[in-house]
Amino acid sequence: MSKSVRISEEFHEFVYAHKRDDETMEETLRRLIGGPNPEDVAGILSSDTAAIMRDNLEEKEGADAEDKRELRKRFE
Repeated sequence: MSKSVRISEEFHEFVYAHKRDDETMEETLRRLIGGPNPEDVAGILSSDTAAIMRDNLEEKEGADAEDKRELRKRFE
């Protein structure tokens, strides 16, 4: 089952600019919003898996933050 969400052209361009070749738009949005917090799923995942997820998210936040700053500059 899927739903449609109406977004502005500018936001669509922002998401599309961050889309990787092997991703769907949904996957890009999930990546950009950071997905679930490891603490929220700690009861579901092993502590090792949660730690790996936490580390990966922290790594991506730093890289994505720089990409977002560069994209914001384009829209200013």
